[in-house]
Amino acid sequence: MDYEGQAYQGGLREPFNLEAEQSVLGAVLLKAECLSEVAEILPRADFFYGVVNQQIYGAMLEMYTFGRPVDFVTLLTKLRENPEFDQEAGRVYLAQLAQLVPSLDHVGLYAGMVRDKYNVRTLMQAARSILEEAGSGERDAQMLLETAEQRIYEIRQSKETEGLASIKDVLVETFDRLNLLNSPDRDKYRGIATGIGLLDSTITGLNRSDLIVLAARPGVGKTSFGLNIARHAAITGKRRVAFFSLEMGREQLASRLLSTEASVEGTKLRSGDMEDAEWARLVEAGDILSRAELYFDDAPGITVSQMKAKLRRLKGVELVIVDYLQLMSGGKKTDNRVNEISDITRNLKIMAKELDVPVIAMSQLRRPTDRTKDHRPGLSELRDSGSIEQDADIVIFLHREAYNAASEGGEVTEDMDVNAAEIIVAKNRHGATVDIPVHWQPEFMRFTARAFERNG
Repeated sequence: MDYEGQAYQGGLREPFNLEAEQSVLGAVLLKAECLSEVAEILPRADFFYGVVNQQIYGAMLEMYTFGRPVDFVTLLTKLRENPEFDQEAGRVYLAQLAQLVPSLDHVGLYAGMVRDKYNVRTLMQAARSILEEAGSGERDAQMLLETAEQRIYEIRQSKETEGLASIKDVLVETFDRLNLLNSPDRDKYRGIATGIGLLDSTITGLNRSDLIVLAARPGVGKTSFGLNIARHAAITGKRRVAFFSLEMGREQLASRLLSTEASVEGTKLRSGDMEDAEWARLVEAGDILSRAELYFDDAPGITVSQMKAKLRRLKGVELVIVDYLQLMSGGKKTDNRVNEISDITRNLKIMAKELDVPVIAMSQLRRPTDRTKDHRPGLSELRDSGSIEQDADIVIFLHREAYNAASEGGEVTEDMDVNAAEIIVAKNRHGATVDIPVHWQPEFMRFTARAFERNG
């Protein structure tokens, strides 16, 4: 008898495979050791469609978790603790299960069949939910599309989740990666270069799955530095880069990049008062930039789920830059901004790991309550949430002493270099924390490397 597709829900037939479900349960009853393989494929009882099958498998998993033996007697005793379990009919059903197993050797195949049906049911449930939301008229079309993509992506991610890997397999993967890093194509597999050599050697470039927080006080130049990194990665490194700007428009960002690439002052781009040579450099810079795999999104108040949806559509993204963290939305209604920022940073880290790309999230720093003599920023000044530091793999501060002194009412002395800047690596899971001197060129909106002097 064909037990597939016998149930209807909301006018649609929900697929399931009762024979496969019974074969899995029967195999475990015959050979409890099967549960170690089955539990990896079916980690929860709701993967089963039949209510009684869910009860039985849930009891099996609980007993397995606590190290209790699973056989006919112990399982029936456990199930009798459940008031919803029909004891008389259930006892007969358990006795029948062991007779319904075609082959113990194929239990993994049966479990895979059960999981496949569960994935289809989950997809159908998501589709029904999307239809209901679309029919309610409470969300706009763009939000509906992004929600639909996110739900389908989560189903796919659940399907592709791998189990524990042995150290032997991990070592093979590690040596494969090391061989690639020493091959002629090594640049493709190394961390993405930022354009500041000493920063790259300190953090080993921008590495996959890392969340890098780039923080500065307002006006120091974090957007410009982020654009410098994006430009270097896209043009010099030939990488596909996505830049999410929640503060500035796409045209403003493009103008800054043109100024940097053509070495034409930004004020001239705004006024249009340029010489022929500068126009020529702009045309050449425009040609170079137009061939770069650099993409801008200036949607205000974007959420992490919306961002993921856009990145999945773009495909092949190798670096994500977000400017800036405090302008993002958490996607949940809350009056607690600290919790909202914590949720955003946690989800940005999850996104970096899911998409296997480095994510640079820029952040504003709050004004220090205890103003030190040199106005240098510290981890305690990260705005709105301590989770920013906790979730980040790397925290970098951008510091300009003369600018900070002036903006905070301090004294700007004659011996201060107003264009001197520092990149302060305050947290680095891959190595040391250092201070890296750089030079700020305000006319071209760019930071360049300077000679390095190690502190102390």
